[in-house]
Amino acid sequence: MHKIGWLRAPLYATLAFLYLPIAVLMFMSFNASDAPFTWTGFSTKWYSVLLHSPLVIEGFKNTLIVAVIATVMAVILGTLLAIGIARYQKSSILEAIALTPAIFPDLALAIGLLALFATFKLSLGLHSVILSHALFCSAFVTAIVRGRLAQIDSSLEEAAQDLGDSQVGIFFRITLPSLKPAIIAGALLSFTLSLDEFVIAFFTDGPSTPTLPIVIYSMVRFGVSPEINALATLVLLVSIVIVIIAQRNVKVQDSL
Repeated sequence: MHKIGWLRAPLYATLAFLYLPIAVLMFMSFNASDAPFTWTGFSTKWYSVLLHSPLVIEGFKNTLIVAVIATVMAVILGTLLAIGIARYQKSSILEAIALTPAIFPDLALAIGLLALFATFKLSLGLHSVILSHALFCSAFVTAIVRGRLAQIDSSLEEAAQDLGDSQVGIFFRITLPSLKPAIIAGALLSFTLSLDEFVIAFFTDGPSTPTLPIVIYSMVRFGVSPEINALATLVLLVSIVIVIIAQRNVKVQDSL
């Protein structure tokens, strides 16, 4: 037992190193003091300040627009790509290419997308961020849906085809309902990734349409303030809720 305890010590130390600063940040977001890390009493005034900040509101609106549209595009593209790889064009090379954006360094992907937009003389703005995030998130949707497809009995689709159903009918009546848990999980994960993503947005966004992570970065450049603590806490809580929902859907998917 003592040996097992010593083996767990590095794990606990790592968890403390990762999550203790986050806990401190969340705690100090309720600090009444103007100093970010000097506790003087409990207060929620910094959350009220955020609600009256035009810059934060604008960044949140832009982030929400990008996350929603990019998620829809990523789900459609990723689902169709996963079905194509699993059912019609079984190729390990094609599958590796489809999943590359998920493992490719964000910085390299961002620079490549910026170069692509410059080559086609496409102006930067929310549209360029949406396209970039949709490409990035589609790889995660593809991986999740691809895993679900491996668990589905293809004989159901073959039986429906033998009974005279069309390919469109098979897709909407058999394939799509079977993939529903994976699609929901992929959508929630895509929304979370787009909501928090900074590097790609920083390189592909225009100066007049900053997303919330870019707004946070611009605020942090002048020093950490209690507003930053409150804003980071809200973003963190939203991300945690979405991740929990996605995990529950994955568990439902595994139990089916």
